[in-house]
Amino acid sequence: MRLVVQRVLEAKVHVNGALVGNIKQGYLIYVGIKTTDTMDHALRAATKVHNLRVFEDEQGKMNLPLSSIDGSILAISQFTLYGDTKGNNRPSFILAARPEQANPIYEKFCEILSIDHPVHKGIFGADMKVSSINDGPVTIMIDID
Repeated sequence: MRLVVQRVLEAKVHVNGALVGNIKQGYLIYVGIKTTDTMDHALRAATKVHNLRVFEDEQGKMNLPLSSIDGSILAISQFTLYGDTKGNNRPSFILAARPEQANPIYEKFCEILSIDHPVHKGIFGADMKVSSINDGPVTIMIDID
């Protein structure tokens, strides 16, 4: 599983012109699922996000988790995180899981995170328009193998 976690002041996603997800301060997370990923990867990825400490404490150090700021999450499925451009300019997506495998893992990831945080989502497989105001900017890549 591959995550791109962006610390944001706000983020939203539209599908077919309709707003389907909208958060204020928190994380915009792009979620990629690869062919070898399982539900255990979803659990480990959600735990990593939950414990990630990238919000500033009173000394200005990135030392606080999402829960300390009562933040929210906008999770966007993103198969293109497994685009491979080695040897070509046109990416190959052979490592990306097919929708029938990826969607249940993505849903489990969001379900686990929603135990402790408000989680908004895009629509799996849809053409989404995502906008955000990055905070910092802080962008963290997380690979769960």
